[in-house]
Amino acid sequence: MNKENESVSLNRSLMEMDLFSNLEDIDVTADGSPILRFLICLVYSVVCAAGLVGNLLVLFFIRVKKERRKSRVNFFVLNLAVTDLQFVLTLPFWAVDTALDFSWPFGDAMCKIILSVTVMNMYASVFFLTAMSVTRYWSVASSLKNRTVRKSCSAKWMCAIIWTLATLATTPTSIFSTVSNVTGEKLCLLRFPGGQYWLAVYHIQKIIVGFVLPMSIVSISYMMLLRIIRNRSMKTSNPKRRSQVTKSITIVVLSFFMCWMPNHAITLWSVLVKLNAANWDQAYYVVHTYVFPLTVCLAHTNSCLNPIIYCLMRKEFRNKL
Repeated sequence: MNKENESVSLNRSLMEMDLFSNLEDIDVTADGSPILRFLICLVYSVVCAAGLVGNLLVLFFIRVKKERRKSRVNFFVLNLAVTDLQFVLTLPFWAVDTALDFSWPFGDAMCKIILSVTVMNMYASVFFLTAMSVTRYWSVASSLKNRTVRKSCSAKWMCAIIWTLATLATTPTSIFSTVSNVTGEKLCLLRFPGGQYWLAVYHIQKIIVGFVLPMSIVSISYMMLLRIIRNRSMKTSNPKRRSQVTKSITIVVLSFFMCWMPNHAITLWSVLVKLNAANWDQAYYVVHTYVFPLTVCLAHTNSCLNPIIYCLMRKEFRNKL
């Protein structure tokens, strides 16, 4: 009996490996599990609702109350809220796609638009978080005063550069996203003419530009900021201020890392498989099919955490609320 079970398991693995070899130039995570699809749809719905409320509140406080004129960081927060708001507006489309077992019902044009908007706002959100960390450090380190006009112009130019970089990083997605017929289902995905090699290159770009470099810059900026705060606290005997800043920075860095690291870790595993640097096996199939969609949900929650971390935790915004 055990030998029969082992034979069935082996045959199933061989069939899955054969399916993977036929689909080596695309990423397919559909498995038809209703529980998994329900969980993903539920997370998307909660993130969409929380993200809409949180980011609209941020836009109201900064745009209507004219808070953006008082701080360059607030100007970045305004743009961050805009990009996160655009991002959460794509979630209903992905929820429907998930509910239909990853079968895309909206056509090829909407596939390109929604996938491009999703990726572009992912890059823009990460870039704005990085710019905010550098700005916070630079503001404290330089101790600039009475340069409001110059700060405003610099912030506008930096935002323009960030949106341009995010658009350029999204170019491959806009070009190669399409609706493909896979095993009888229409899926919205990326399909490169060069096969798995260029898909691996695309994922490497996403990992480096969308996570490794920003995470490194954010970590270095905040560590240097903590060093300045610590030195000033020792001179002014203000340990409470140092504790508050340390707590705030720890939350920012950990939330960014915890939301994005699992998704990029599995993506890196996928890259190694595509480049034949790692073997495709049952463990990879299980992780890619069942765990990877959950890491995507976790990454998406960053869009509803951002307004909480960067605005609603700040005293001036809580007082206005």
